[in-house]
Amino acid sequence: MPTANATPGVQSPATSSAGMLSPFVSELDRIAPSFRINGSQIRVLRSPAEFYETLKDKIRTAERRIFLSTLYIGKSEKELITTLREALRSKPNLKLSILTDALRGTREAPDPSCASLLAPLVKEFGSDRVEIRMYHTPNLTGFRKKHIPKRINEGWGLQHMKLYGFDDEIMMTGANLSNDYFTDRQDRYHLFSSKDITEYFSNLHDAVSSLSFRIDPSDAPSGFDMVWPKDNAAPSPLEDHKQFVRESTGLLAGLISPKTAPLTANDTTPLEKRDTSVYMLAQFSQLLSPDTSTELPAITHVLSTLSAPQYAKSSWTFTAGYFNPAPSLTKLLLSTASQNNTVITASPYANGFYKSPGVSGLLPDAYTLLARRFVRAVHDKKLDASTVMKEWRKGTVGEPGAWTYHAKGLWVTLPDNNGPSISLIGSSNYTKRSYSLDLEANALIVTENEGLKKQLANEQNWLQENTTVVTREDYAKTERRVGLKVRIAMLIVRLVGGAL
Repeated sequence: MPTANATPGVQSPATSSAGMLSPFVSELDRIAPSFRINGSQIRVLRSPAEFYETLKDKIRTAERRIFLSTLYIGKSEKELITTLREALRSKPNLKLSILTDALRGTREAPDPSCASLLAPLVKEFGSDRVEIRMYHTPNLTGFRKKHIPKRINEGWGLQHMKLYGFDDEIMMTGANLSNDYFTDRQDRYHLFSSKDITEYFSNLHDAVSSLSFRIDPSDAPSGFDMVWPKDNAAPSPLEDHKQFVRESTGLLAGLISPKTAPLTANDTTPLEKRDTSVYMLAQFSQLLSPDTSTELPAITHVLSTLSAPQYAKSSWTFTAGYFNPAPSLTKLLLSTASQNNTVITASPYANGFYKSPGVSGLLPDAYTLLARRFVRAVHDKKLDASTVMKEWRKGTVGEPGAWTYHAKGLWVTLPDNNGPSISLIGSSNYTKRSYSLDLEANALIVTENEGLKKQLANEQNWLQENTTVVTREDYAKTERRVGLKVRIAMLIVRLVGGAL
């Protein structure tokens, strides 16, 4: 509604913003469950150090529950484990649930691994207070599981969600729980202070945990046993992968649908102050038949809507540390009516695979090839004036003081707005792999809150502080040329299922 002092016939900024958001929201409401909160209930963190200190602080102050969904916890993260142990010792009613990926979490066994690091917590505090679960993809069974080397078997799917919950708050991020993510690997981190949002993602965490192996302490050389509990929601994927998927579909489809998701109503924020919608998105393609995942449809709708003429003065920023967006997303990014658009990706020198041994060492150049193709597509569509590619670099991997880049996300700024009204945060890399193989969880923020828009604008800006624009001319330079080995490596990775 117009404000009391508004000029007749002229919309106030708030009204204009609401009108521009309406085409996004009307369809998003049909795609995914959501909650309305006040924008001040979201805090955007900036650095790996702030992420780690906030993580430890929330663990220390938790009274009832801590749940952590992650790809892995670094096998040398003794300080983090000590923080968890001290919290459990000081709070007798505190419970801890950790969910990681089974392939990544046990890869080094019987040498020290994520599983052997976590198992002693169960031994000390009991299985009624501490539960360690590890998800195993149903795509890697039988002959393939037996013969594919551990180094590349993750190409068939992973538990990739990053959900860090503490009582009634949850951190959404793309960061795993290991030293580089706490010190010198740039990511994004949003802290949601909402009991309802936290409860929703806790239910999601619990559901996937019930489809996962349990880690028990053991006297075996590895230090743990990986057990499939009889009361799990489905049979083991290693014994009957088809039935596993059928049972998983029955459990998860209802959780992620806006029609059937169990949504609580515990937020005490007055209705008139709820100016922000948070859509909870999940991409569980390997567990759903038919696939009713919500992330790809949601981002597809957002980008498709931006193609309308009324959004000609809007702008977007898209980032992915590993630049390999699904082909459908690339097409949509290049079809928007938006101007002043920016893509941020890691420089080869800020890529975590830089100078890695074996095939993985070729990946930075493979991503460079993909980025070059995107820049060429921008030129072919005559979008050079509206869309730029920027590479993030802070030193050179392997040298003192160097950082790597792992941030991923989307920001959309509407016409005549000073900051983004839409932003996507979470675990997804937006690749073909994300939409077919891995388990992903994300939050799509749609806001009219000026304070939150300012936070999102600041985040968008500081992520560009260490970037430089790269052009077709840059990619044509000798040092940027990609050899035959890299092209073969891309083919191999696609063939084994990694899809980069």
